[in-house]
Amino acid sequence: MVEWRTRAIRGATTVSENTVEAMQESVMELLDELEKRNQLHPSDIISITFTVTQDLDAIFPAAIARQRPHWDTVAMLDVQQMHVKGSLERCIRFLVHAYLPGSASVFHIYLRHAQKLRPDWVQPLAHRD
Repeated sequence: MVEWRTRAIRGATTVSENTVEAMQESVMELLDELEKRNQLHPSDIISITFTVTQDLDAIFPAAIARQRPHWDTVAMLDVQQMHVKGSLERCIRFLVHAYLPGSASVFHIYLRHAQKLRPDWVQPLAHRD
Protein backbone atom coordinates (compact mmCIF):
# COMPACT_ATOMS: atom_id res chain seq x y z
CA MET A 1 0.00 0.00 0.00
CA VAL A 2 1.34 3.43 -0.96
CA GLU A 3 1.51 5.97 1.86
CA TRP A 4 0.53 9.45 0.66
CA ARG A 5 1.78 12.62 2.31
CA THR A 6 0.90 16.28 2.00
CA ARG A 7 3.88 18.05 0.45
CA ALA A 8 4.68 21.67 -0.42
CA ILE A 9 6.26 22.54 -3.76
CA ARG A 10 7.73 25.94 -4.57
CA GLY A 11 8.38 27.49 -7.94
CA ALA A 12 8.83 30.69 -9.88
CA THR A 13 9.34 32.09 -13.34
CA THR A 14 9.62 35.45 -14.99
CA VAL A 15 7.65 37.09 -17.77
CA SER A 16 9.16 38.98 -20.69
CA GLU A 17 6.47 41.69 -20.60
CA ASN A 18 3.19 42.53 -18.86
CA THR A 19 0.83 41.06 -21.46
CA VAL A 20 -1.75 38.29 -21.31
CA GLU A 21 0.18 36.31 -23.93
CA ALA A 22 3.53 36.55 -22.15
CA MET A 23 1.99 35.62 -18.80
CA GLN A 24 0.13 32.67 -20.36
CA GLU A 25 3.35 31.36 -21.90
CA SER A 26 5.28 31.59 -18.62
CA VAL A 27 2.54 30.16 -16.39
CA MET A 28 1.82 27.25 -18.74
CA GLU A 29 5.54 26.42 -18.95
CA LEU A 30 5.83 26.57 -15.15
CA LEU A 31 2.82 24.30 -14.61
CA ASP A 32 3.97 21.87 -17.34
CA GLU A 33 7.25 21.48 -15.47
CA LEU A 34 5.47 21.13 -12.13
CA GLU A 35 3.36 18.24 -13.46
CA LYS A 36 6.17 16.49 -15.36
CA ARG A 37 8.94 16.71 -12.77
CA ASN A 38 6.72 15.74 -9.86
CA GLN A 39 4.59 13.23 -11.78
CA LEU A 40 1.66 15.21 -10.44
CA HIS A 41 -1.96 15.11 -11.62
CA PRO A 42 -4.19 18.10 -10.78
CA SER A 43 -6.49 15.80 -8.77
CA ASP A 44 -3.57 15.38 -6.31
CA ILE A 45 -3.29 19.15 -5.76
CA ILE A 46 -4.90 20.53 -2.61
CA SER A 47 -4.28 24.20 -3.36
CA ILE A 48 -1.98 26.61 -5.12
CA THR A 49 -1.16 30.19 -4.22
CA PHE A 50 0.30 32.37 -6.96
CA THR A 51 2.11 35.61 -6.21
CA VAL A 52 2.99 38.23 -8.79
CA THR A 53 5.22 41.24 -8.55
CA GLN A 54 3.53 44.64 -8.70
CA ASP A 55 4.52 45.14 -12.34
CA LEU A 56 2.29 42.26 -13.53
CA ASP A 57 -1.43 42.96 -13.81
CA ALA A 58 -2.47 41.79 -17.30
CA ILE A 59 -4.19 38.60 -16.05
CA PHE A 60 -4.47 36.43 -12.94
CA PRO A 61 -2.19 33.36 -13.04
CA ALA A 62 -5.05 31.27 -11.58
CA ALA A 63 -7.22 32.23 -14.57
CA ILE A 64 -4.52 30.83 -16.83
CA ALA A 65 -4.19 27.64 -14.77
CA ARG A 66 -7.96 27.04 -14.86
CA GLN A 67 -7.73 26.68 -18.66
CA ARG A 68 -5.65 23.51 -18.22
CA PRO A 69 -7.35 20.10 -18.29
CA HIS A 70 -8.52 19.05 -14.79
CA TRP A 71 -7.35 22.29 -13.14
CA ASP A 72 -10.84 23.81 -12.88
CA THR A 73 -11.45 22.15 -9.48
CA VAL A 74 -8.10 23.07 -7.88
CA ALA A 75 -8.38 25.73 -5.14
CA MET A 76 -6.27 28.68 -6.28
CA LEU A 77 -5.49 32.14 -4.98
CA ASP A 78 -3.67 35.09 -6.57
CA VAL A 79 -1.91 37.68 -4.41
CA GLN A 80 0.60 40.46 -4.96
CA GLN A 81 4.16 39.71 -3.84
CA MET A 82 5.59 42.07 -1.26
CA HIS A 83 7.73 44.67 -3.02
CA VAL A 84 11.36 44.83 -1.94
CA LYS A 85 13.60 47.42 -3.57
CA GLY A 86 15.94 45.74 -6.05
CA SER A 87 14.03 42.45 -6.14
CA LEU A 88 13.39 40.41 -9.28
CA GLU A 89 10.92 42.09 -11.64
CA ARG A 90 8.02 40.52 -13.61
CA CYS A 91 8.11 37.42 -11.43
CA ILE A 92 5.37 34.86 -10.82
CA ARG A 93 5.83 32.51 -7.88
CA PHE A 94 3.73 29.64 -6.58
CA LEU A 95 3.31 27.53 -3.49
CA VAL A 96 1.55 24.23 -4.18
CA HIS A 97 0.20 21.84 -1.55
CA ALA A 98 -0.34 18.37 -2.97
CA TYR A 99 -0.66 14.71 -2.05
CA LEU A 100 2.39 12.73 -3.16
CA PRO A 101 3.59 9.23 -2.37
CA GLY A 102 5.69 9.38 0.81
CA SER A 103 8.71 8.03 -1.03
CA ALA A 104 8.46 10.55 -3.89
CA SER A 105 11.06 13.28 -4.27
CA VAL A 106 9.82 16.85 -4.53
CA PHE A 107 11.15 18.95 -7.39
CA HIS A 108 10.82 22.71 -6.98
CA ILE A 109 10.52 24.54 -10.30
CA TYR A 110 12.55 27.70 -11.00
CA LEU A 111 12.61 28.86 -14.60
CA ARG A 112 13.93 31.76 -16.66
CA HIS A 113 15.39 34.64 -14.60
CA ALA A 114 13.78 33.19 -11.45
CA GLN A 115 16.55 30.59 -11.44
CA LYS A 116 18.70 33.07 -9.55
CA LEU A 117 16.20 33.03 -6.65
CA ARG A 118 17.08 29.43 -5.76
CA PRO A 119 20.08 28.26 -7.81
CA ASP A 120 20.33 25.25 -5.48
CA TRP A 121 16.96 23.98 -6.83
CA VAL A 122 17.49 24.68 -10.55
CA GLN A 123 17.34 21.70 -12.92
CA PRO A 124 17.28 21.41 -16.71
CA LEU A 125 13.82 21.50 -18.30
CA ALA A 126 12.02 18.16 -18.32
CA HIS A 127 11.97 16.30 -21.61
CA ARG A 128 9.19 17.53 -23.89
CA ASP A 129 7.08 14.94 -25.75
